[in-house]
Amino acid sequence: MNAGWTAGAVRAKALVGRYPGAGGAREVATCHTLDDALRYLAATPYSRYARTAVGLPEAQRAVTATLLWHLRVLAGWLPRGGARLLVPLAAGFEIANVASRLTAPDGCHADPPRPYRLGALETAWRNLERAGTPAELRAALTASPWGDPGGDTPWALVTGMRMAAARRTTVAVPPARRWARGRAALLTARERFVYQRSLPEPARRDAARLLGARAPEAASYQEFRERLPSTAGWVLAEIEEPGALWQAEAHWWRTVQVDGAEMLHNGRCGPRVVVGAVAVLSVDAWRVRAALGSAARGGRPWEVFDALV
Repeated sequence: MNAGWTAGAVRAKALVGRYPGAGGAREVATCHTLDDALRYLAATPYSRYARTAVGLPEAQRAVTATLLWHLRVLAGWLPRGGARLLVPLAAGFEIANVASRLTAPDGCHADPPRPYRLGALETAWRNLERAGTPAELRAALTASPWGDPGGDTPWALVTGMRMAAARRTTVAVPPARRWARGRAALLTARERFVYQRSLPEPARRDAARLLGARAPEAASYQEFRERLPSTAGWVLAEIEEPGALWQAEAHWWRTVQVDGAEMLHNGRCGPRVVVGAVAVLSVDAWRVRAALGSAARGGRPWEVFDALV
């Protein structure tokens, strides 16, 4: 392993060590007001953006903006070409940028938030940002590593990107393949058996590659679960009905935390440690966002918060 990866892994561990962790998230969740929660975050790495946040949506976005900033810092610590490992793992920020530009279902045109600044972690954002219509967005995606989403409706664009993110992660980030396949299973289950929608054709093909050819064609949720390979089925193993998929989402995050911590602490000084750091940092941001929601509602006992995350 070269010195660049060793240095990157050491710095990744140091970065993770600064984050509040599960204990800090519990403290945030039990705050009685959002302002109290934001004052708590002022002593954490989230203060970079959270100190000026007003209201819950802005506070939660500040948390994810902090995560992105630290992923960009981490990418800068890696050896030449190392940032490519993080690009698929940061795909959710580019998806969020696209989603924020699309027209709301009721035709409202609220001012979207400022786009996340992706830097070296972008896939095609500069071209997507220039697209003026959904049709142009589809064309720009088709000409990029994202691929054709299969339609230019807001649903097709975002769903296609989400499934493409799972496909790209599976190909480019071997340590994260299990998470990507689990995410693909969640996305497919939600679209098919909660919203009763067929996936756009490109997303269906990606789902077949990730989940096996038979699973996306299942006629029922139970049949879908039975057809999933073990590499993806783990995320739904305890979920008996589609209405409980929120629990599968929480299970997915907990699994990413456990796997990421193992990579971070037991891996050699190389890419696997870096992927573990990204996982742990991402879970921390997810927990803190949920905790801010709790504080905005007046706080809740930490035991209840633990049941959610």
